[in-house]
Amino acid sequence: MTDQTVSSGSFDWTSPAFKTNLKRRKRSQLRLKLLGLTAISIAFLMLALLIGSLVSTGYHAFTQTHIKMEVYLDPQEIDPENPDRGGYRDILTETMRTQFPEVADDRAALRRLTTMLSNGAQFTIRDAVVANPALIGQTVTFDVPVSDSYDQLNKGLIDRETPEQFRRLKDDEIANFDLLQDRGMVTKPLNTALITNADSRFPELAGLKGAIIGSFYALLTCFILSFPVGIGAAIYLEEFAPKNRVSDLIEININNLAAVPSVVFGLLALAVFLGWFGMPRSAPFVGGLTLALMTLPTIIIATRAALKAVPPSIREAALGVGASKQQVVFGHVLPLAMPGILTGTIIGLAQALGETAPLLLIGMNAFITSAPSTPFDSATALPTQIFIWADSPERGFVSRTSAAILVLLTFLITMNAVAIYLRSKFERKW
Repeated sequence: MTDQTVSSGSFDWTSPAFKTNLKRRKRSQLRLKLLGLTAISIAFLMLALLIGSLVSTGYHAFTQTHIKMEVYLDPQEIDPENPDRGGYRDILTETMRTQFPEVADDRAALRRLTTMLSNGAQFTIRDAVVANPALIGQTVTFDVPVSDSYDQLNKGLIDRETPEQFRRLKDDEIANFDLLQDRGMVTKPLNTALITNADSRFPELAGLKGAIIGSFYALLTCFILSFPVGIGAAIYLEEFAPKNRVSDLIEININNLAAVPSVVFGLLALAVFLGWFGMPRSAPFVGGLTLALMTLPTIIIATRAALKAVPPSIREAALGVGASKQQVVFGHVLPLAMPGILTGTIIGLAQALGETAPLLLIGMNAFITSAPSTPFDSATALPTQIFIWADSPERGFVSRTSAAILVLLTFLITMNAVAIYLRSKFERKW
């Protein structure tokens, strides 16, 4: 047999040079593939480290240490006609005295003993009495929160082996808490107050209710303003506007606005909404206006991309049967582009939900202890609440900061998941 060579023109495909070049190309392709896999692995590793760090720090905030105690609602301390103004702190002091009779005559020890209970414990009892005045004169079992130091102790965040002078709790205070624990009075239920309470200077009472409602009002305002305006602007620019230098300039500026840092929009809102128009500081309505300015370019770009994705044959067919330009756009093109529009809108709103800088500049980082009832009341938002807690020196706010970040990430992931679902369910393949 004789060796046969396969050639194309003057190049020999079986030559040693070609085989060497082919091996080099395969090695380059393999290196590129490995680099891509390495980059993806590093990205997932960093994400896992971030989530792991947040979970390991924040899971403590999802439970709260309570003490289950029998409380005698002394009629001499509570006015049946006005139970809202009873001596509930004295009632709790007397309850702790009955638990530790050995300190009954030591005022200093009794005062330290009462610090075991949170400042909100008296309000827990007051709210129950106000809701049912018939409890006055009875002994009722209450589950009241402890103060932050004892909560940290119960969660293992205070090292008992640390010398007493360097601990937040003294030996006798730890012994008193251990005694209640041995009696089965200490519980650690799910911390619903993290969602149902507003902000507080006491970590064990602080919650995200005000921030969640504030973010909801701000996003609602943002959506009501940016959605119709953004879609209208995109439809005009894509379907009706003449292609000239003016429309090109507008398109370039819209693309540039999408890349402008968010703090610039905050400065604009500070100068215009608060400075010129005199709108209230810290109001979710003003925050929504600011976020709407940020979200508009994203919605316009996403809407134009969705309109471009509709095949020209749809327009031509509608025009061919006598439909007007307006009927073509609103009766045929827009419905087909709506899944892409909704996806872009939700992603834009999710981005707005996580913005902090513009909200800080309009004052939505104030200390507010009640949830807003209208978009014009003072409030915080989830990102600014995280900023406030992260800046707090109390140890208890460390875990609550991580927990708040997890709550924010949950909302963001949910919104992005909804966008992906809408895109996969309603998207059409042409």
